[in-house]
Amino acid sequence: MSDMTPTGSAGHNPTRHSSSASFDAVDIIRTKRDHGTLSPEQISWTIDAYTRGVIAEEQMAALNMAILLNGMNREEISNWTSAMIASGERMDFSALGMATSDKHSTGGVGDKITLPLAPLVAVFGVAVPQLSGRGLGHTGGTLDKLESIPGWRAELSSTEMMRQLADVGAVICAAGASLAPADKKLYALRDVTGTVESIPLIASSIMSKKIAEGTGSLVLDVKVGSGAFMKDEASARELARTMVALGQDAGVNTVALLTNMETPLGLTAGNAIEVQESVEVLAGGGPDDVVELTIRLAEEMLAAAGVHGADPAAALRDGRAMDVWRRMIAAQGGDPDARLPEAKESEVIYAPADGVLVGLDALAVGIAAWRLGAGRARKEDLVQAGAGVRMHAKPGALVRAGEPLMTLLTDTPERFARAKEALAAAVVIAPEGSRPSQRLILDRIA
Repeated sequence: MSDMTPTGSAGHNPTRHSSSASFDAVDIIRTKRDHGTLSPEQISWTIDAYTRGVIAEEQMAALNMAILLNGMNREEISNWTSAMIASGERMDFSALGMATSDKHSTGGVGDKITLPLAPLVAVFGVAVPQLSGRGLGHTGGTLDKLESIPGWRAELSSTEMMRQLADVGAVICAAGASLAPADKKLYALRDVTGTVESIPLIASSIMSKKIAEGTGSLVLDVKVGSGAFMKDEASARELARTMVALGQDAGVNTVALLTNMETPLGLTAGNAIEVQESVEVLAGGGPDDVVELTIRLAEEMLAAAGVHGADPAAALRDGRAMDVWRRMIAAQGGDPDARLPEAKESEVIYAPADGVLVGLDALAVGIAAWRLGAGRARKEDLVQAGAGVRMHAKPGALVRAGEPLMTLLTDTPERFARAKEALAAAVVIAPEGSRPSQRLILDRIA
């Protein structure tokens, strides 16, 4: 998206080089190593110097580790985020003349919520500029899912994006390289230096891109559980609070939901099969948990954008959201009526015993889908559109020995063995009468 309308270009941003001050990278590393606080000027210089190649990779790696070990206060995180935003361009949707709202999920298994959510919110006159990414590892990527639709394209110019928002009200596309370029460089470094888990660095990474997108309001879906990045509720809560504070500091009306990712969302984990399930939701059907979370997030996005009293559930039932979906897909070259790709090979996993399914581990299902070809280990890897895991029962269901529990899908049958290894301990069946905890939305943070 190289022709974005910036509110300040990367080379002439007034927040950068506001003085002739220059700092020493080693002094900054020592400050954080020794539990000190970095000044706004030190942070601004650090992000700019690293983006321009003045600070060496090993020095930034050391600083990242010091931040991971010793943390940052709220002001430092806010300044770090602002400096990352200032490394690139910032989008401006004011010319649309309508409220904008966006959603960000921290990633999970079977998380196709963006697909029905964006057109659903657009039904009520709120524009949804959803810049999304591709999957890496066990969490699926929204763009990978949509690219299974014949003809659909993720790369749009900002002119195309603005036109589609004006005409359709919703767009899901790839983020341009000019949005927070410091984040791209920092993320790659964190990935290879064991510093991905730092909450200040996670929060600033997510929020620098979301704030640079220019949306007026933002709803965060912070996942908790085995299939999520945050495995425990305390860490997820801290991340959510940090990101909400960053959004509010930047003038973006921000709220977060903590949602359960112990078990996959819906009954599919893959690409084309998740699109199929999303279309079922838009047609007024689909799995209860996907419908529940889609409606709740739509309500939050609309309220954050100043729209009250809307009924998203009705817009799913009566076809209005489906109409917007079809227009959104067609506007990006896709054929909403085209047959979706199907895997060439399948293998069924059966229930080992009678009882109640009380556990279906999200991480195990995500890894199995990844190993079947639905995901990638490296950014340059290709994904299979038809690969994935189709689930036939969710926790709480009564199952009988020998009944199908899951169907594995791939074009390359040699992948089945390793996928089944991932699922070896994924299923827990308890005696009849057992009731698993199935709470989907754990908390709301604003």
